[in-house]
Amino acid sequence: MLGLPAEAQSELRDLSAGTEVRPEVLDLQWQAFALQKNWTAAYAIAELLVRNHPGSAGGWIHRAYAARRMPGGGIPRAFELLVPAADLFPDNELIPYNLACYCAQENQLDEAWNWYRRARSTGNPAALREQALRDDDLRPLWPMISQLIDPDSPPQQKRRPPAP
Repeated sequence: MLGLPAEAQSELRDLSAGTEVRPEVLDLQWQAFALQKNWTAAYAIAELLVRNHPGSAGGWIHRAYAARRMPGGGIPRAFELLVPAADLFPDNELIPYNLACYCAQENQLDEAWNWYRRARSTGNPAALREQALRDDDLRPLWPMISQLIDPDSPPQQKRRPPAP
């Protein structure tokens, strides 16, 4: 959390036996490796998270994120690893959002749009729209996303023609 991944890893190694597979410990280890851009190690930690805590969406998301960036990984591999989580965690908007990102980057725009719409139906549409319009992964969808009117936004006023 302080941006000192090496120190965090040192502290994590000093934890008592048995705590190294706790989800919060694995999550901290993943974050430390991600800060160092050590995607192979981050992937290995995420694999442990998914294997030991399959009911935690974070492990699935972390694993796909690392797989996209690690040597020998890539977007198709990240998509393949994350897509089963969409059914396991139907209320988690980050999963379909990330799947939309992967599809958009692979120029599968219809599928990307479908995943983005699923994320919107699960999460906060206004916040998701704002995030998506800053996310370069979704740049191919920006024209469509920018046209969306969010249910939380005030209705647009129709202009009346001037009185004669």
